Amino acid sequence: MPAMIRVANAPCSWGALEFEGMQAERIGYAQMLNELVETGYSGTELGDWGFMPPEPDALRAELTSRSVSMLGAFVPVALRDPAAHAAGETHALRVARLLAAVRGADEGFPVLVLADENGTDPRRTANAGRATANMALSAAEWTIFAQGAERIARAVRDATGLRTVFHHHCAGFVETPHEIQRFLDLTDPTLVGLVFDTGHCAYGAGPGGCEAVLPALDRYGDRVWYVHFKDCQPDVAAEARRAGRDYFEAVRHGIFCELGQGCVDFPAVVDWLRRRNYQGWITVEQDVLPGLGTPRDSARRNRDYLTQLGL
Repeated sequence: MPAMIRVANAPCSWGALEFEGMQAERIGYAQMLNELVETGYSGTELGDWGFMPPEPDALRAELTSRSVSMLGAFVPVALRDPAAHAAGETHALRVARLLAAVRGADEGFPVLVLADENGTDPRRTANAGRATANMALSAAEWTIFAQGAERIARAVRDATGLRTVFHHHCAGFVETPHEIQRFLDLTDPTLVGLVFDTGHCAYGAGPGGCEAVLPALDRYGDRVWYVHFKDCQPDVAAEARRAGRDYFEAVRHGIFCELGQGCVDFPAVVDWLRRRNYQGWITVEQDVLPGLGTPRDSARRNRDYLTQLGL
C-alpha cells in the first residue's frame, strides 16, 4: 500500500511566529483557519499559546466546523538549564492536555513539538547557519539537555498519551547535523522522536547545507515521526554568512522562502517518505513577515507546488 501523506500548514505561515517582534501584521486565528482551508490544507498546528482558543470545547468547535485536524504545538524550553525543566514541564502539560482534548482519529497525532528556547543565546543567535564546534554544549550540558527532554516527554506521555517530537532549529543548541545526532543518541528512541524540518536542516548544516537534507533523513531514519516542509534560499543564506547576519536578520531577508524557490530537493524528500512508507502529516511552514507577501497567496502557491509533487 502506498504511503498516505497528508498536508497541513501552520500559524507561522500567517505571521504568528514564536519570536517577539518577528510577527507580521497580526491575523486572527479564524481568518487564518479559513484561509488554510481555502488554500487546500486539512491540518494545522496550535501556534503560540493563546493564538487559538485555549478552551477545549471552543477549539474543538473551530476545528470541527472546518474539518481541520490539530497536529501539534511548539513548546520551547531552555533545556540546558536544569532550573527551567519544572516550568517547562508544567507548560508542556498544559499544552498537551489541550491537544489531547481535541485529538481526532489521526494515528500518532497530535504531538507535542518540544524545542530548545531558540534565539535566546546571543552567540548561537549571531552565528545561526554557521555554528562551529566551540559553540556547542559541554558534555555536562548535553546530559542535562537530554534529561530535560526525556522528563517532559515522559510526563506528557503519562498524562495524555501523546508523543513528543523534538524540533531541531537554527539559533538553538540543536542545529547542526552533528548536534541533531548527538541529541538522538542521548535520548530514548521510544520516548522522543524528531520532527524533521527541511529548511532548518539545510540552513543549519552550513554552506552547501541543502545537500545534507537527504543524508540526514537516511541517518535519522526511524526517529523521524513528523515532518516540516520549509525551503531555504541559498543566495540569502550565502549573503547572511558573508554579512554576518544573525538568525532574525536572515529571516527578515527571506532565508525561508516559498517551497520550490530554494535549494531543498522536495521531490527527493517526498520520494524518501514514500519509500519509507511514511503515514503521517507534513506541515508547511512559510514564515511570512512584513514585505514578504500575503499569507493566503503564499499558502496557495505552496499547496499548488505540493500538488505537482503528487501530494
